[in-house]
Amino acid sequence: MRLTDRAAALAAAALGAAAVARAEAAAPLLQDGYTETVAVVPALVLLFLLAIIVHVAPCLRAEHRRTMRVIIAVVLSLVAQNFLEYRLAARADSWLGRTLASVYGYAVRPVILVLFLRLIAPKMRLGWAWALAGLNAAVNATALFSPVCFRIEDNHYVGGPLSHMCLWVSAVLLACLLVTTLRAFQPQKRRENWLPLLVLLLILGGVALDYNVEMTGQPISYLTITVVISCMVYCLWLHTQLAWEHEKNLQAEQRVQIMMTQIQPHFLYNTLATIRALCRRDADKAGEVVEKFGAYLRRNLDSLGISGLIPFRKELEHTKIYVEIEMVRFDNIRVRYDIGEDRFDVPPLTLQPLVENAIRHGVRIREAGIVEVATRRRDGRIEITVRDNGAGFDVGSIQPADGTHIGIQNVRERVERMCGGTLTVQSAPGEGTTVTIAIPARDEPDGVEP
Repeated sequence: MRLTDRAAALAAAALGAAAVARAEAAAPLLQDGYTETVAVVPALVLLFLLAIIVHVAPCLRAEHRRTMRVIIAVVLSLVAQNFLEYRLAARADSWLGRTLASVYGYAVRPVILVLFLRLIAPKMRLGWAWALAGLNAAVNATALFSPVCFRIEDNHYVGGPLSHMCLWVSAVLLACLLVTTLRAFQPQKRRENWLPLLVLLLILGGVALDYNVEMTGQPISYLTITVVISCMVYCLWLHTQLAWEHEKNLQAEQRVQIMMTQIQPHFLYNTLATIRALCRRDADKAGEVVEKFGAYLRRNLDSLGISGLIPFRKELEHTKIYVEIEMVRFDNIRVRYDIGEDRFDVPPLTLQPLVENAIRHGVRIREAGIVEVATRRRDGRIEITVRDNGAGFDVGSIQPADGTHIGIQNVRERVERMCGGTLTVQSAPGEGTTVTIAIPARDEPDGVEP
């Protein structure tokens, strides 16, 4: 073999060995890069799930959705910043890139807290909070031309006199966020109200870990991880609060509907017509009916502001007022009371609609119409019975949308939901009707006086 051929062969062998050496040296780096990328996946998955929850959550208002989407986008950019800064730290020629990444990371953290404030209190004036976030960003931006906040020297972070600016501003905003949250939802005294405190502890824990634990092979800071988790917790907590408010609004709407079904237009018109007729022949009686009618209307209106139970005695008084007004118009009606137990609570407008139903659709057509109202305690239950000798009806023919029996249906739903009780109807054409409410007995009533 010629000398030149032998030299060429040696050169080729050397190049091959170098290539193998480079490949072997690059393999751990590639493996490390893969591991670092995988480490980011849990945070990305959480943000993706949070975006889905925000999109489909039925109780979030439009402004809440918009703010949450902005928060998700900003937190996603923070995750990207952490990963980019981690990769730049391995390069010796990345002073500018790493400085810019650090400035952005320190500037964006208080912005997330301001957005949370806007999420909790959309009508709150946050000019001072945005000013603090802007001041923090401006101070950290000085790292591009001054070491007063921090500098990147030999690709290492070196803090300056104002290096804790982001921490100070975030502490103020975090304290304000906690106070605002508790003020907004503390009156509800729900068990979920401890979750904002958990968010505070998570963020403080992330800060403590970042300052005291060396990050080796970790592309995302502990604080960023806790911020991602806190976003999920805060969104779920806010959704539960709004869902509870939505339920309260529905209950309020139902109470309005119930009241309107009890104050029927024909009852108003007929009562006013009765009062007008009495004014001509018996002014004293007319004044008495006006007083009772006013008390009846006031009781119905008062029921709108009561979301809980009321003492049965109050409901019975309201029922008697209604009965006395009807008996002025119909002298063929008699209502008997056999009250064996009255120390218990019921939802507002529970007894009166049943008696009204018995009078309107049962005994008015009778020559001697009788309605019996009775209560008793038996087998650990309180039973309220309204029985009439009216026309009766076929119970199996009642339709859900039947306006004639909507009062009974409303009472049944509220007794089941608010008392854990039951309402049963026994009736047959020509044999009268018996409505029985059975609720668990309690030792001490806890109703609200209207």
